[in-house]
Amino acid sequence: MSRADPRFLEVRLAHANLRRNGRRVLKDLSWIIRPGERWLLAGGNGAGKTQLLKLIAGAVWPAPAARPVRRYLRGRQHWTQPQEVLEDIAYLGAERQDKYQRYGWNMTAERIVGTGIHRTDIPLAALSAADRRRVALALGALGITQLAARRFLSLSYGERRVVLLARALASRPRLLLLDEVLNGLDAANRARILDWLARRSRRLPWVLATHRLEDVPRGANRALVLSSGAVVYRGPISGAPLAEWLSTHHRDRRHHGRSRTGRAARARGPAGRELVRLTGARVYLDGSRALTGISLAVRTGECWVVHGRNGSGKTTLLRTLYGDHGVAVGGGIRRAGIAAGVPLERFRKRVGLVAPHLQAEHPRELTVAEVVQSGRHASIGLNGVASPADRAAARRTLALFGLTRLSSRPLSELSYGQSRRVLFARAWVRHPQLLLLDEPFAGVDAPTRRALMQRVTALAGSGTAVVVTTHQLNDWPGCATHELELADCRARYCGPLRSAR
Repeated sequence: MSRADPRFLEVRLAHANLRRNGRRVLKDLSWIIRPGERWLLAGGNGAGKTQLLKLIAGAVWPAPAARPVRRYLRGRQHWTQPQEVLEDIAYLGAERQDKYQRYGWNMTAERIVGTGIHRTDIPLAALSAADRRRVALALGALGITQLAARRFLSLSYGERRVVLLARALASRPRLLLLDEVLNGLDAANRARILDWLARRSRRLPWVLATHRLEDVPRGANRALVLSSGAVVYRGPISGAPLAEWLSTHHRDRRHHGRSRTGRAARARGPAGRELVRLTGARVYLDGSRALTGISLAVRTGECWVVHGRNGSGKTTLLRTLYGDHGVAVGGGIRRAGIAAGVPLERFRKRVGLVAPHLQAEHPRELTVAEVVQSGRHASIGLNGVASPADRAAARRTLALFGLTRLSSRPLSELSYGQSRRVLFARAWVRHPQLLLLDEPFAGVDAPTRRALMQRVTALAGSGTAVVVTTHQLNDWPGCATHELELADCRARYCGPLRSAR
């Protein structure tokens, strides 16, 4: 592909530096993205990947320099200001998805994809016939036409992510920047997106940031690896040092782990104390069925893995156990120690929760320490001044998770992976009896994932009950004892790990 190809955008960064609140997060970074190049962006949590993509997209500004550090070229034209090429760049990261959750924007998927055409956050006018055809093409390209009429906030986390990618495609970009877009996707959706990136986008330059080797598209031909805001590798993907930061996918891990944990579960003897029970539970969201006929009891010492395709009801199940969703008449839910007249908050204070919606709903100006302190009260933010006990518990937990140096930083300055570690610390701060984890390892680098998995295993070994949802086989905890497979919002299987039976 010629560099002068006017159909696509070339970007050149020269000695770019980026500071946030006095801290330098990108250091003397030079990089060229040419038409036809398909880049993998790798590095640990906090390495600067998201800030680099934002720098290219024009969402953040570089430190002052004697000469322009950003240049955008299309054919024989060139610009030094990103505002002049915003129509050419599509950037998709977790923050856009979080924005819909935070502000309660609940339009149909078709309307949201249509905003990509006009580059607005929310619809400002009705879609024209031409707009509808363009939206239909974008939805069809990713195999999600059936979601067009669904309300966005009624979709699963993974379904929302694919809809927002369709929004990016509808804008007909000349450069595509994707920040961890495969998080939370089931195998079918992942395969469709990877196939699109590998084959159908062959001429479009793109950059994909990821923490998993299995999420590297076949078409990727270049790699940029960052460490502490500086480039440590830039070149052909075949020579990139990816193993240090990208988790690997072992297909035999789940079977091997099941046999081991099944024997351990039988060796423990009688079941523990029941913490929460669902009986014939039906749950509806925005008038649509989200769960049907679910019966489940979670006891101390058990570790449940909940799996199934996007939209099967995994997140709804966890939020129902926590108390965010009610059970329809005809079914029931019973929580230990919670009878009529007893506030649900008493139960929630015994539960640790890690979920994507918490990352969206916490005010971005809160410090890391304040977020962890809020876990003591099961609140979003703090309802009052933290007590000495709250502050002391938060300090201990921050140290446990290696977050002490980040304690005074606001959430807005953290990477997605760093924010996920903060949510783990928030869940731990009261030593929970029940730990609910919704895709907990999404967006974290390989060393962090290993450390967090060890924490989960240790907590389960102390008697805490764990319920975790995941699409990844290697995210099944080694301490797993039970599984729930959901399909079409119903239980396809519910019981002890099947290979251990």
